Amino acid sequence: MEPEARYTTVGATLLALVIAVVLAMAWLARTGARADFGYYTIYFERQSLDGLQVGGDVNMRGVKVGRVESYSISRQNINRVQVTIRIDRNSPVSTNTVAIVERNLLTGIARINLATPGEPGPELAAIQPDETYPVIPEGQSDMEQLAGAMNRLAITGANALTNVEQLLNKENRDAFEATLANLRQVSGALSQRMGRLDEVADALATSAVEFGKSSRDIALAVGRVSADAQPAIKQADATLRDLARAVQSLERETTSLAKRLEQATDSSAHEIRATAQELRSSAEILSRAADRLQDPRAVIFGPSAAQLGPGERMR
Repeated sequence: MEPEARYTTVGATLLALVIAVVLAMAWLARTGARADFGYYTIYFERQSLDGLQVGGDVNMRGVKVGRVESYSISRQNINRVQVTIRIDRNSPVSTNTVAIVERNLLTGIARINLATPGEPGPELAAIQPDETYPVIPEGQSDMEQLAGAMNRLAITGANALTNVEQLLNKENRDAFEATLANLRQVSGALSQRMGRLDEVADALATSAVEFGKSSRDIALAVGRVSADAQPAIKQADATLRDLARAVQSLERETTSLAKRLEQATDSSAHEIRATAQELRSSAEILSRAADRLQDPRAVIFGPSAAQLGPGERMR
């Protein structure tokens, strides 16, 4: 029994040692890989991953710095692909680093390019909730921009062709042909009337020349009339001046005569009023005398009681 127990113990010990060596080697290998490489997650939604394979290259400025570890399509969004990459720990991955898918035009094999526009930011090390590794955001590749531009150009070209087709439909062609026919008629009518227009232009030119001559003749006549009228104008001016002086003298004499007439009128009025008073007094005396002469008795014996005035009494 003792040899059997000894063999069992030795076998168990050897098995344990082998298992320990295998585990140690696996742990050392895993720990060394983790120490030399960094793992990141990229979510692609806009870019096509056609030609991308596990083990594909991950480049930074044209230098291979890692490889694609795995990729999977999200169950919640089939347009979203999760890609896990492993790159050299010494490769600078910043917070403003973006991932772009590029492919060889000849072979069609795709690769991931990590680009950092502008100045590098802080190192990307933060792990978001529900994530295993730091997430590198998706960028926009030149091919994608070119494809978008080509797509927009194709759409614009298609719209232009549609517009041209609509422009050149039968109705527009008929209208265009009618317009051309009308233009031909108008051009023919204009060519016929050009001769008349030339004749009218010649007549206008002749009239302009004659008008110029008439204008010069009129200017000369006006000059002569002006020269002839100068003496008459001067004489009329002198006559007007003499008339103005005579009017001023007459005005002064009229003013003086008016003053004298006013003075004479005032004095005559006073004399007339005095004469009128004297005449009224004389008339009263004559009236009383006439009354007395009507009754001679009253002249001799005095007035009777019937001739007494108001308030008078016989003595």
